[in-house]
Amino acid sequence: MSAFIKRRPFSTVLLIIVVALAALAWVNRVHLAAFPGIIGALSAKEYCSCRYVMDNEAGYCKSYVKQIIPISGFFDDEANKRVTARGLGSTQTAQWKSQREGCQLLPQAAELPAGSN
Repeated sequence: MSAFIKRRPFSTVLLIIVVALAALAWVNRVHLAAFPGIIGALSAKEYCSCRYVMDNEAGYCKSYVKQIIPISGFFDDEANKRVTARGLGSTQTAQWKSQREGCQLLPQAAELPAGSN
C-alpha cells in the first residue's frame, strides 16, 4: 500500500479528498435533501414581502429576488396577493395575510401557469 502512495501521491490525496467529501455529504444528507425546497420558498417569500408588505413596484421586486438566487419559474397573482416560485425543481407559494402578519408560506404550493417565468 505504501508503494502505491509513493508512486501516486496526487492520486492518493485526491482519493482521500473524495472519500472525505462523500463522508461529509452522508453525515449532512438530511440537510442536503431539504435544500431544493429552500430556493423556491425564499424567492416566493422575499418577493411577496417586497411587493405586498413594503409596497414596491413589481419590476423592482422581481430584479431584487433574481439577484439572490436564480429561479426557473415564477408567477405573481396580484388579485390574491400570492406569489409562486420554482427553484431546483421545488415549487413554493407565499401569500400576503395582513399588514400585521405580512407574507406566509403556504403548506401547499399553487400551480404555475404554463410559460410563467
